[in-house]
Amino acid sequence: MQWQPRHRARAPAPATRRRAWLRTRLPGAEAVGVTVPESNGLSSETLLFEIRHPQAPVRACALRLAADPAAYTVFPVYDMPRQYRTMRVVAEHTDLPVPRVLWLEEDPGPLGAPFFVMERVAGRVPPDVMPYTYEGNWLHAASDEERERLEAASIGPLARLHDQVPEREAEFLALPGEGDALRRHVRAQRAYYEWVVDGLARSPLIEDAFARLEDLWPRDPGTPVLNWGDARIGNVVYDGFAPAAVLDWEMAALAPREVDLGWTVYLHRFFQDLTVAFGQPGLPDFLRRDRVEARYADLTGHTPRDMEFYTLYAALRHGVVMLRIAYRQAHFGEVAVPADPDTLILHHGSLRAMVQGSYWN
Repeated sequence: MQWQPRHRARAPAPATRRRAWLRTRLPGAEAVGVTVPESNGLSSETLLFEIRHPQAPVRACALRLAADPAAYTVFPVYDMPRQYRTMRVVAEHTDLPVPRVLWLEEDPGPLGAPFFVMERVAGRVPPDVMPYTYEGNWLHAASDEERERLEAASIGPLARLHDQVPEREAEFLALPGEGDALRRHVRAQRAYYEWVVDGLARSPLIEDAFARLEDLWPRDPGTPVLNWGDARIGNVVYDGFAPAAVLDWEMAALAPREVDLGWTVYLHRFFQDLTVAFGQPGLPDFLRRDRVEARYADLTGHTPRDMEFYTLYAALRHGVVMLRIAYRQAHFGEVAVPADPDTLILHHGSLRAMVQGSYWN
């Protein structure tokens, strides 16, 4: 998640409990060098460690632990088996560099919540804080040619994901309810918004955005595909300027291709707009909507359609997340809730412009 307040993660389980659990999967193994990354967010918590075993070299691993409900979580449910299964399906049916998942533990007893373990891939990630559009980080300092190489290499996995996973293998990611995949996806987002504002101030801007979606609704959403869900370069580990690992599958779903594309385009614009607002030029020629659409069409033969709908939908979805994060800050006394709850949404200006139809002009 982006621009998060301080995270109140549960204390790591005692080393004796971690060791006892690991030895049920790999007798004689030790987990050493256990650390909690500074970037641990408000979604699944992460522990980094190395496995030491008499018959094996040290192996770098990451453990994803379901978030603690007492920490005023961003999402109402953290389905670790679903994430684990998604990563296995992607690994089995595509050539995407998804980390190899090792073990799933559904019993909350050993560490206090369900979790899974995967291999950890070395490399570097475009930062969220301060965002990669700001001066002073490795991606901003790269040459135009290097960023273009990274952009092209980053759209490729998205195209291959959508093309390579058979729909039947992703049916477990279909959202509940009636209607096509897009209608179910939007209905689920509406339910999420209702959960966020339950007992709190509602957002007129978000509700206007939901209404505007109906005006822009695609005539033909197309055949649904496995969507990554959080499709952005901040969830990719890069070796140089090539993807080495595609991470964070908790928002995966069966949906039209453009749901992922809209998220990719808008999440970059979120950082770019924020950077410009703070007086820096950012990266205006990077991950531009027209280039993302053209690259995707060249790779798949599918020309993205109705992208004003899908970029608005991405900004709306991100707005609901931002509202939840702001209400979480208020819950812990970090901020006061203003008279206008729309101002809690960091990108309320761009979201309003999308609702009005002026953002892309």
